[in-house]
Amino acid sequence: MKIPHIIETFHAEYVSPESFDHLMSFGYRRAGNIFYRYSTNKHNSETVVVIPLRIQLAQHKLSKSQKRTLLKNKDLHHTFTQLNITEEIEKLFSKHTQRFKENIPQTIDSFVSEHINPCQTLQCEVRDKDKIVAVSFLDIGKISTSSIYGMFDLEYSKRRLGIFTMLLEIQYSIEQGKKYYYPGYAYDISSFYDYKKTFYGMEYLDWRKRKWLPFPRLEV
Repeated sequence: MKIPHIIETFHAEYVSPESFDHLMSFGYRRAGNIFYRYSTNKHNSETVVVIPLRIQLAQHKLSKSQKRTLLKNKDLHHTFTQLNITEEIEKLFSKHTQRFKENIPQTIDSFVSEHINPCQTLQCEVRDKDKIVAVSFLDIGKISTSSIYGMFDLEYSKRRLGIFTMLLEIQYSIEQGKKYYYPGYAYDISSFYDYKKTFYGMEYLDWRKRKWLPFPRLEV
């Protein structure tokens, strides 16, 4: 099935909440002040189709695995605050990047920056007593939210904190009355991003039809 070849980027110093929703609905993502979208990518030397994903929050429910993740982390404390990149968070970012063998993130600023941030962004901090163990960043639109980046302390890997912060972001979005939650891209083949396919209420953007369609949930 032929997919239209799309590679588009632009810089923005500011986008309104309504414009943010519009961009997300057309498959855009954000890194710093750069908005981008692309329909194909290279993965292990193979050309793959990029699949923009979003969750219809009214249709979201927890899987058994996700319930276990919440239960496993019920001793942790979390807060949503305005964007505030502290030295503590910088150190956590450096530790987290050690889990990557390719496409290693260089700086937090390439994702979010207090100095150049075109839309409202909140950060979710997760702590084990006084120790910060995970942080994620969530963009806020009028009817949608978008997960920008998540990181966690590798010593806590068995707690599935990446999934945990996504679940916290989803719950926050529901509480704020949002309609959509955008977790980012996945591929049309099995990849590192398959964890995004395991959520209920998922839709994907069909590049050919230019519309959002139900996405068959990946059972885990």
